[in-house]
Amino acid sequence: MDVINTPFFKEVGEIARFTGRFFKQIVKPKQEYEEFINQCFWIGYKTFTLVSITAFIMGLVLTIQSRPTLVEFGAASLLPSMVSVSLVREISPVITALICAGKIGSGIGAELGSMRVTEQIDAMEVSGTNPFKYLVVTRVMASTLMVPILSILAIAISLYGGYLGVNLKGSVSWSLYWFQAFDALTFGDFIPSLIKTFFFGFAIGIVGCYKGYNSQKGTEGVGRSATTAVIVASLMVFILDLIAVQITDLLGLT
Repeated sequence: MDVINTPFFKEVGEIARFTGRFFKQIVKPKQEYEEFINQCFWIGYKTFTLVSITAFIMGLVLTIQSRPTLVEFGAASLLPSMVSVSLVREISPVITALICAGKIGSGIGAELGSMRVTEQIDAMEVSGTNPFKYLVVTRVMASTLMVPILSILAIAISLYGGYLGVNLKGSVSWSLYWFQAFDALTFGDFIPSLIKTFFFGFAIGIVGCYKGYNSQKGTEGVGRSATTAVIVASLMVFILDLIAVQITDLLGLT
């Protein structure tokens, strides 16, 4: 059996070629700024409510669940520090990326898939419009920019949820909580966490656009494109996170 021609490696090769085409198109005029701003609105603003609710609950639950263990060891005063490091380093960025993979990835896959099967993309090519530039480049750039912004907002909201969680069974002042939370953090915690979210957003946008842009087999293909976009984008988030953790560990930032 030819390993190179297996569906998995063929899919990897097609996504890599699709990514290469993106980088070629991104530098060519003309730039679709209006569509880019529109996609930033839909990807960023329309996802913020879901991300913020999830982040708040995440910070609250993490604090409540962690408190009994720390109390058992007489280290309840370390709760704000532990929660802040956990949320900033790993939990908030990854959970935000997974939410975006589910909402943004499936949305892009379904939207472009519908345009493909209804021949709207073919009509754009006939009319002289560059559909790849208009549809793919703008969405990938928007997701690459918006996911880090959503991640930063999620970190702030989850830390506030942690503050409420700390005070459910204790009494920590507002100023003391934030002092302990930020005192435990360094640039080595925040910068790698922020950088990897750009890669998360890029992967989500590329996978969603690839699946939708190459959708086939009518409406059945549209549903399959949306579903596989979520699965592959989520898997990419975990793989990229694993790579980021290994790199930060090698650089001594952990």
